[in-house]
Amino acid sequence: MRVTASRIQSATAGHEIPPFGGMTPGPRTCVAEERERLDGLRFRRIGVRRLGTTLGAEIEGVHLGKLDEETFAEVHRAWLEFKVVFFRDQKIEAREQLEFAKRFGELEEHPFLDAKADHEEVVRFEKGPELSGFENLWHSDVSWREVPALGSVLRAVEVPQIGGDTLFSDMITAYAGLDDEIRERIEGLFAVHDFTHSFGRVLDAETLAERKKQYPAVLHPVVRTHPETGRKILYVNPIFVSHLDGVDAKENAWLLDLLYRQATVPEYQVRFTWQPGSVAFWDNRSVQHYAVSDYSPARRVMERVAIIGDRPS
Repeated sequence: MRVTASRIQSATAGHEIPPFGGMTPGPRTCVAEERERLDGLRFRRIGVRRLGTTLGAEIEGVHLGKLDEETFAEVHRAWLEFKVVFFRDQKIEAREQLEFAKRFGELEEHPFLDAKADHEEVVRFEKGPELSGFENLWHSDVSWREVPALGSVLRAVEVPQIGGDTLFSDMITAYAGLDDEIRERIEGLFAVHDFTHSFGRVLDAETLAERKKQYPAVLHPVVRTHPETGRKILYVNPIFVSHLDGVDAKENAWLLDLLYRQATVPEYQVRFTWQPGSVAFWDNRSVQHYAVSDYSPARRVMERVAIIGDRPS
């Protein structure tokens, strides 16, 4: 049984919850369609090894610090098509990571996360016995900004022997997998994105008030359109979305729960195991990610650069 808009209205009126929590078991047509589309892609200048069914590929035979224009164009195309791409054995430092990211646009300076010394655009995630990982919730980076990130380039500096993987979920296929009635219901809806119930939790009252003036809550469409591919994307996440604008409380709870859970569907996911020198580059418009926090008290040190994007529409 599939969840439709009418079933949500019935459930919020106090009727029985649909079986399987509203999820549909069995093969998903949208997954097969995306797999077949990716199967047809061909590249001349780079090696591409598929890692996931609908997203994720390891790019082979390139050095991110030495990309000529034609090779860079193929990397760019692979990134758009596979939504997240990975590179192994990249003997690069922050400077080369920054130079690669700058080829895609202006870089972000994060107002809440610690930057690497001498590189304001590089966020350093250093976790160990004193501070464990806490990014293990599905999210897209800085969706609370008026202009969120276009993409993120994450480089492994030090990784645990076991654990610390990152999962990515394909929000294009997640949208395609929704019931027709749900897609119709969410078309034209806006979600309120707000940093206060995530980063705001660690700020004192005075700083929080000041930052809320700098970064007020913003409205982004629940379904955004990719500015380069024209594909539709489900664009809500549980870390930064507070509620759906103009939707009553009961339907808000039901609908957001249903939409959030699309990221958790394994058929829409790829999992990446890090090694020193590995780099992941994801399209922040098309995917959400989840950093698995299963390595404490081991150390995990990562450095991220985010590229400023466009206002979702």
